[in-house]
Amino acid sequence: MAQDQIKYVLMDIEGTTTPITFVHDVLFPYSTEHLGEYVRTHANDLDVRQALEDTKKTAASELAASYDDAGAIAQLLRWIKEDRKHPALKSLQGLIWRHGYESGAYQGKIYDDVKPALAAWQAASRKLGIYSSGSVGAQKLLFKYTQAGDLTPYFSNYFDTAVGNKREPGAYDKILSELRLLGSSVVFLSDIVEELDAAKQSGMRTVQLVRPGTKAGDRHATAPDFQAVDKLLANLT
Repeated sequence: MAQDQIKYVLMDIEGTTTPITFVHDVLFPYSTEHLGEYVRTHANDLDVRQALEDTKKTAASELAASYDDAGAIAQLLRWIKEDRKHPALKSLQGLIWRHGYESGAYQGKIYDDVKPALAAWQAASRKLGIYSSGSVGAQKLLFKYTQAGDLTPYFSNYFDTAVGNKREPGAYDKILSELRLLGSSVVFLSDIVEELDAAKQSGMRTVQLVRPGTKAGDRHATAPDFQAVDKLLANLT
């Protein structure tokens, strides 16, 4: 495949641009530690109030439970432990993580090979986007406050599970529709084989990032880092 046929690089975050340990060892513990205090302090803010009410509705539907705010907070903390992708939790985590980034409590972590590749792809007139299970707000925060500086100017689009489950082809169909591109002109980068399977079914090109701790599959092209991805772009079939 000629290199100029790849017009768009869509990428995952955890295990692709960013070590999985950053999310699980930094972001999740921070939201667990600060969620209760943050929610109680901002309980009358519109976004926080909506998240609490949505949590209560889910608890009533799934558990037949009637929660006050304290009960909703306890449920949200349980969802963090379960790594549940509930919209209310994702919304609150985004608010809490914003406070952490802006206060300097931590910085977003990206692999050292990522920024040079982003710059090279942008210089080659390729558009760049993110598709992650984390909310769009959380994605933007991670890339704005990194140890390598603000990387948000590199990205044209951010997608989260509002477009669908990352292991379902329909989500990638929606992304292609929004981008107004053929799947063959888009390459999706992820460490998760099942996500790559879904993207491939939608017609996208795929590359599995095999970072330390990731097991390589046999259904997709593989690369240990973004420099290796760049070399693959000229030869994807």
